[in-house]
Amino acid sequence: MPLMNYIDYDRLNNTELHTDPFDYLVVPDCIPADALKELNAAYPDISHAGNMSTDDLTYGEAFGRFLDQVQGPEFAAAIGRKFDLDLSRNPTTVTVRKFCEQSDGNIHTDHRSKVITVLFYFNENWSITTGQLRLLRSEHNIEDYAAEVPPIGGTLLAFRRTDHSFHGHHPFIGERRMMQVNFLRSDRLSVLKQKVDRFGTQSAKKILRAFGAS
Repeated sequence: MPLMNYIDYDRLNNTELHTDPFDYLVVPDCIPADALKELNAAYPDISHAGNMSTDDLTYGEAFGRFLDQVQGPEFAAAIGRKFDLDLSRNPTTVTVRKFCEQSDGNIHTDHRSKVITVLFYFNENWSITTGQLRLLRSEHNIEDYAAEVPPIGGTLLAFRRTDHSFHGHHPFIGERRMMQVNFLRSDRLSVLKQKVDRFGTQSAKKILRAFGAS
């Protein structure tokens, strides 16, 4: 029996890339309904807020197969085509979230080490206005947005990281399932610095200071 493909590449390939206020695309139902049900049944057991490294999580086999797919060459090629990039040599990091807290959603751009950010959502429904990610034209005004993306299960959101790729959402407290896949700049120092800033340890930070990074 063939393994399930958790990504609808036809939908991804046929989705328009938007350029205002920065390059992004939104693909509803990029994870098919049957696959989404299987992934939610195998979703990591997380008890608190925050983005968690997959290295620190336990999950079912289906979720493990999904992780293999999103870190594989077919997915990198598909995302690269949309942004006119060759991502075949860019390392990736993957984090998973299950809960939001009051402090989440503040306006920001992603870390400089990132090239492309991809978000997958797994929530069965989303009927409230808070917790919906906004792609912003301003770093100071969350109401000045080009797009608002409900975190409905199966949706893929991808965007190019720039110095003005501001995004955020109104505060939400509760369960909000999401996985983030980042394609990073290919130099080793960028990869290390991204991991330190997200999961930092004092020893790793000392290494960075020795390299002259800040």
